[in-house]
Amino acid sequence: MSKWKQAGLLCAGVLGGVLISLQFSALAEKETRTSLPVEELRTFAEVFNAIKKGYVEPVGDKALITHAISGMLSNLDPHSTYLDADAFKDLQVGTQGEFGGIGIEVGMEDGLVKVVSPIEDTPADRAGVQPGDLIFKIDDTLVKGLTLTEAVKRMRGKPKSQIRLSILRKGEAKPVDITLTREVIKVQSVKSKRLDDGYGYLRVTSFQENTGAAVVKHLNELAKPGPLKGLVLDLRNDPGGLLNSAVGVSAAFLPPDSLITSTDGRANDAKHEFHASPEDYLRGTRDDYIKRLPAEARTVPMVVLVNGGSASASEIVAGALQDYKRAVVMGTTTFGKGSVQTVLPLPGNTAIKLTTARYFTPSGRSIQAKGIDPDIVVEETANGSSRQRLREANLDHHLENNSPQNHANGTDKEAPAIPSSKAPLPAQPKSGEPKDSHEDDEAGEPASRELASKKDYQLTQALNLLKGMQIIRSKP
Repeated sequence: MSKWKQAGLLCAGVLGGVLISLQFSALAEKETRTSLPVEELRTFAEVFNAIKKGYVEPVGDKALITHAISGMLSNLDPHSTYLDADAFKDLQVGTQGEFGGIGIEVGMEDGLVKVVSPIEDTPADRAGVQPGDLIFKIDDTLVKGLTLTEAVKRMRGKPKSQIRLSILRKGEAKPVDITLTREVIKVQSVKSKRLDDGYGYLRVTSFQENTGAAVVKHLNELAKPGPLKGLVLDLRNDPGGLLNSAVGVSAAFLPPDSLITSTDGRANDAKHEFHASPEDYLRGTRDDYIKRLPAEARTVPMVVLVNGGSASASEIVAGALQDYKRAVVMGTTTFGKGSVQTVLPLPGNTAIKLTTARYFTPSGRSIQAKGIDPDIVVEETANGSSRQRLREANLDHHLENNSPQNHANGTDKEAPAIPSSKAPLPAQPKSGEPKDSHEDDEAGEPASRELASKKDYQLTQALNLLKGMQIIRSKP
């Protein structure tokens, strides 16, 4: 048997083993069975053998196969990736709300690490890392040539150790160097504050395993002093997280068994509907936290704040509340990540994160590469100026939004916009073009990190709207 034939059989066996390990139900059906692409595998085997024989330095079989798997996944879309043992462990720990690092959500663009959003109250957030920043160097290592997994691994490290990021930032003539001190990232996913005039503020920073239960706990705390006049649910810069948590948070404000979202993909198990029912929002526990909801949670007037940093699970919640007209969605257009990733374990405590479906709002809208358009557009500052914010549609290899239902449901219409002045809300705001901004406040100082700050222009406008709704409700 020739070396070429041996190499070809080896590659066919490796790729066949990977396909078997994915355990897609669709592959078990006759109509989806396809033969292995022999010619392409032969080309793969030739490249594999050429590297083994002629590359300037020896490369192990495991490394070559790993790189091949990483390349296959990274060229599909921005969210499919190979997870080595360390990355797989980090992913598992991260969904529980605690992990080591600097606290940023990242993607890959043109071979550089692109910041999607810094996580609130983490070293990256406090140091001023911004959405859209391009990281081209980590300490003394150039990012170009690294996979996203390798780059993330270099950014992680022992707490109290330092890391230097070299960043390209739009609007800056020179690279920006930022030195950060790593720490254990403990993300408190839910925060709240009862405002003096009887309105509630509920902030969700990410969707973790305990986020739904935490939302119910905070709603009870907000309701203790007496009934709320209105509630602001703040999903700005929330990068998403677990799907079942998004269903649970939505279930806190919608009638039982309401359709929250649906997913559709090629495999049968990628087609699913998620409702406001325990079997869809509980995972690994029988404690139905929704039973502890305060009575007013499903009736209190609501405004949901979103912006270009609101992604994935936060878009599911905003889309569901918008479709049922349960809340007014206010802010700027969201990120537009409307795809579902499934983590598929592989031998050796590794895994792949594979995009397996698109998700849809209850009315059938696809959010992919489009986002949620707010009912009322409000810029992040009163002056209305804005900087371009990174969105799903800007990422290389992003999935297209090919759903005709978006046009059928009229979601391409412009939303009404609140003027930039601080005047009270008009009864019938004029329509305007949705924009997005990430500017400082009018005084030119950085936006306050105080929870429910009075300097928060969008929050102020949300409260103005709720107060106007309160006046209308109180009239005979």
